[in-house]
Amino acid sequence: MSSAIPGFELPLRLLLGFRVLIDELHAELGRQGHPDIRPMHGFVMQAIGGHGTTAVELGRTLGVSKQAAGKTIDTLERIGYVERTVDPQDTRRKLVRLTPYGMDALVRSGQIFESLRQRWAAELGEERLDALVTDLRRMTPPDMFRLDTPGWFGTL
Repeated sequence: MSSAIPGFELPLRLLLGFRVLIDELHAELGRQGHPDIRPMHGFVMQAIGGHGTTAVELGRTLGVSKQAAGKTIDTLERIGYVERTVDPQDTRRKLVRLTPYGMDALVRSGQIFESLRQRWAAELGEERLDALVTDLRRMTPPDMFRLDTPGWFGTL
């Protein structure tokens, strides 16, 4: 039995749902004092994490070159989200760490995502939204925090 909905629509609708959530997130982040942050920056800041990382490790995690990671670090440093510091355990290495401003953006992102989820639940119903997430969990790998999406798309 064939569905009336063409197969190509599923990935496009999933991508569009992602885009709607990310666009709304960034509009709200802008209102809350983070107008310069871009969608790809979230992947980068998650990869940097609370302990910091090097450009080489960041590139590896994101699936991009060290040069591409370095360019994004430069941008994030210029707009105040990260800083470069010397690794206290190896002074030859430079660590990239989130600034308080960068941490604030991540905290606010989490809060905004919760609000967006509540809006979707109000529109679709809590049970339907939970079922959607449960079904997506069933169909996708368990490691939902894959940060190599920038590399998969081919650029930062």
